[in-house]
Amino acid sequence: MNKNISNKITYAVAITVLFLISGCKKYLDQKPITDVSSEVVFSDVPNALKAVAGIYSRLVGDQGYGIRVSLYFPVDNDEMQGPTGAGDNDRRDIARYAATSGNAQIERPFNQLFQGIEYANICIDNIPKMNLYVSGSDGEKKKLQRMLGEALTLRAQFYHEAIRNWGDLPAHFEPAYALASKNPFPARVDRDTLYDRILSDLKKAAELVPWRNELGNIGDQADERITKGTVKALRARIALARGGYSLRKNGSMQRPADYIAFYQIAKDECNDIINSGQHTLNPSFKSLWKDQVNARAVNDPNGELMFQASAIGLNGAQDTKLGYYNGPTVNGLGNKSINVLPTYFYLFDSTDTRRDVTCAPYNVGANGTIKIGQAITAICDGKYRRDWVSNPVVSPTSAVQYLSLKWQIIRYADVLLMFAEAENEINGPTASAYSAINSVRRRGYGKPLGAVDASVDLPAGLSKTLFFSSLVKERSLELGGEGIRKYDLIRWNLLAPAIADTKSNLQKMSTATAMTDPSYMAGYPSYCKSAALPASMYYITNTVSDMSNVGGIWFNSLYRAASASTPAGTTRVAWVSAAIAAVGTTSPLGRFATGFVSGKSELLPIPQPTRDANSNMTQNPGY
Repeated sequence: MNKNISNKITYAVAITVLFLISGCKKYLDQKPITDVSSEVVFSDVPNALKAVAGIYSRLVGDQGYGIRVSLYFPVDNDEMQGPTGAGDNDRRDIARYAATSGNAQIERPFNQLFQGIEYANICIDNIPKMNLYVSGSDGEKKKLQRMLGEALTLRAQFYHEAIRNWGDLPAHFEPAYALASKNPFPARVDRDTLYDRILSDLKKAAELVPWRNELGNIGDQADERITKGTVKALRARIALARGGYSLRKNGSMQRPADYIAFYQIAKDECNDIINSGQHTLNPSFKSLWKDQVNARAVNDPNGELMFQASAIGLNGAQDTKLGYYNGPTVNGLGNKSINVLPTYFYLFDSTDTRRDVTCAPYNVGANGTIKIGQAITAICDGKYRRDWVSNPVVSPTSAVQYLSLKWQIIRYADVLLMFAEAENEINGPTASAYSAINSVRRRGYGKPLGAVDASVDLPAGLSKTLFFSSLVKERSLELGGEGIRKYDLIRWNLLAPAIADTKSNLQKMSTATAMTDPSYMAGYPSYCKSAALPASMYYITNTVSDMSNVGGIWFNSLYRAASASTPAGTTRVAWVSAAIAAVGTTSPLGRFATGFVSGKSELLPIPQPTRDANSNMTQNPGY
């Protein structure tokens, strides 16, 4: 086999710059460039920016965060599970930890991640060679330095996503045209080595990329492009992954002996972001998602949405199916394929505003406004909702599947929680750790962010262990449905107990037995651990409310036994009942993580076509 062709196959059909530039019109008004040489593309600032936009474009589409990487891979966890139905060697099997190396829904995302790495490599190789990078005006040099930093950051993101799903991978830090003659069939490299490289790259990138308030100094506008806060937040996230547990090639879960050093990196990076004053929390959790993300707002005045995968084009190449594959249906349109676990719904306090954003217990009728309450076994995730999409509004009769919603990769709330975690691990629950986590909690309960509030703040005097247990729970309440939980549980080595405890409590709920607190995190509100949770819920007929409380969608309380007869003006749906654990793949317990095997399922199998193209690509444990 021709070595150059082999290298392209092995690294996800990595292409040369002649086909690189498709652009990302979300923030660039441009036309694609094709059939041109690298000398032309990297001859001036505008064309170089189009090349960088090509890297961004690999974040989305059906094979990226448009649906598969964002919604197929991160479930089942202790929050969300995948779709009903029989095993299919496809998306259902991925969710249930039953994927094989021949599953096409694994192969194509693997390819696209490495395509993104290749696009980044081309820019990283060529931008510093540009004459303008050295001898251009100050403005040109600053712009090109930023682009180099963006390329380094995007490569780190693609690699991080690949590592956390597949573990050890080949080192691919040069363009394919440079690697082809050196090592066309590379072996897998230990993930620690890869992580160390991208952590170093991100340290360099942070020196090249400006803060949000410095964009005007180089003539750039505020948009979805990466800024210094993004770089530092991603470096913190990757440092925690580097210092956490992962499934090694010997089949055991291990963390490095020097893990504290990586927690220190995470703490320092998050502390820099917090002290910069460049990013703050939107005071309203619901407004953040309904009026910012789903309204497809152009500007983010708070800077909470720090790293977004932008979506354009209404197609499978560069858009997303967020709000169509997941979230409630509208007029029967949509897949509603991500379901909230009943146990997770009841993890929220009754006054936590995040519950009614993260969990959407309704579908929407033909007119686009009337809400139809759903059984607890059919609750959808709610952060991306078709009925919340505006600017412009999507008609309830429109069958469009691509809604141009941006997948949120990192939010400022995550930075605060990462800081609290790292600080607690290094120094215990200090005042600064409390301050960070309590800011997130106050926003969640609709309280002023900077004011001490004993009704929602974590109690003082927690031990390091209890603070960590509270943080494990808080990250779930805050970041539910955002594709983070499964990987958090893996790096804490808590995925197996989380799945076991969730199954146990689902079984208890199905028999009207009080749930017990999880072994791995802080527990349920006391009133949720009840044998008298309602067997039925009654939604208010023809309601337009999207709030899941009494007087919103529901007529009766979510926490007390309900009337056996249907009240006037309401419609009954099943709630806490045997349906939760019914036999078969339509019930939550019947399909939840059915194929999970500790020491195997923490990673996906290496796609077989990749192994066919490269005989040095070994398989992950258990596959």
